[in-house]
Amino acid sequence: MSDTHVLPLEPHTRSTETRHMFLNIGPSHPAMHGIIQITAELDGERLLATDVEIGYLHRGFEKMCELGPYNNAIPYTDRLNYVSPLINNFGYCWAVERLMGIEAPERCQYIRVILSEISRITDHLTCVGASAMELGAFTVFLYMIKAREVLWELIEAVAGARLTISYGRVGGVKADLPEGFAQRTHAALEEVRRVLIECDKLLTRNRIFVDRMQGTGVISKELAISYGITGPFLRGSGVNYDVRKAYPYFVYDRLQFDVPLGSTGDNYDRYLVRMEEMEQSMRLVEQALKQIPAGPILVDGGGQAIPAAAMVDLAKLGQTGGMKRVNVVTDPTLGGSTKSFHCGINAPERRAVLPPKEDTYGNIEGLMHHFKLVMMGHGIRPPQGEVYAPVEGANGELGFYVVSDGSDRPYRVRVRPPCFTIMAALPDLLIGGMLADLVPTFGSVNMIGGELDR
Repeated sequence: MSDTHVLPLEPHTRSTETRHMFLNIGPSHPAMHGIIQITAELDGERLLATDVEIGYLHRGFEKMCELGPYNNAIPYTDRLNYVSPLINNFGYCWAVERLMGIEAPERCQYIRVILSEISRITDHLTCVGASAMELGAFTVFLYMIKAREVLWELIEAVAGARLTISYGRVGGVKADLPEGFAQRTHAALEEVRRVLIECDKLLTRNRIFVDRMQGTGVISKELAISYGITGPFLRGSGVNYDVRKAYPYFVYDRLQFDVPLGSTGDNYDRYLVRMEEMEQSMRLVEQALKQIPAGPILVDGGGQAIPAAAMVDLAKLGQTGGMKRVNVVTDPTLGGSTKSFHCGINAPERRAVLPPKEDTYGNIEGLMHHFKLVMMGHGIRPPQGEVYAPVEGANGELGFYVVSDGSDRPYRVRVRPPCFTIMAALPDLLIGGMLADLVPTFGSVNMIGGELDR
């Protein structure tokens, strides 16, 4: 037997002390995209306070745009919302066009609408699929990523790339739609519709999914407006604001579509809004493909065709005779940049639009025109002034504010990223909820790092 004496416990006289736990979520947490840190104060499982920290992925987009000529900024715009980069391309190009008083050709405007709406669908598929996966619905994620792959193959056929596309140009686009694009698009949209029907059956009336989404992440329409929130997040609270309807651009005023609205402003309403917006985007693509003016027919009077690389080699040797009537056979990254397509996809504006490849390689006037637009100190030179051009991005109003001092590079470029204002409101959505509700609420924001931390 041990002779250690155990002292009797004294009666507890002090009042029970309540302690809160502080928990760091991110930036390395997979649901935080590796770039967001949320410091949460918890009373058990309930969130009492949150501090949202951004700035882990600051890219310096705006200052980089001011360091080079206007067209040099287009690859940077790909990396804003990199899930729907075509919308960024066209928004920036439209801002510079308005600054210069340029209007893109009608066919080009239809191309911009078609590819913008395809991009919007890919963005919503990614958002809904990833949010569902984080709640355990991994099958939905696989189905939606498969549908996104079909649409990315369409984009690759047009732009030569899937994600970092750099397809927009001031005054137009870099290439026309490839042959058979309409048929491929209709087939792709049928596949996407089948996937959305299947995912609707898996999620919309699923007891677990509905219980996790309904009544969580609620934001009133008044609070959403006060923060400057736009897009599906705002429309989920019942506010009918869509840039395509309020301030139509390109050819949206010629197309019929509905603006889906929620009523309670919770995660479930935002899910329903995005699901319906994908259907409306498909309607827009189908209408635009039906209305788009016909492009030029590839007819070569001389019956000749020459690979683009061979044309460059011949031009270096001075063998340019007859090139004005030669069709250029190009790869997908250059397809449509030949003379027969040029007038349909680019404005007749020598101040901003590069000449066709035939003219660049085949005559001195085209070579000089090309050289003047790409040479440092020359390039695109809008008159002095400023412009703000908003477009409807996948997350809301994406605005480009561009100031020109008359030189070949912008004096100031400012971006209004739609997910930035939503992130500012995130603490109001989280406080008072449960820790388990943090991930689906953050997922409904659809925070894209390149767009947030410009």
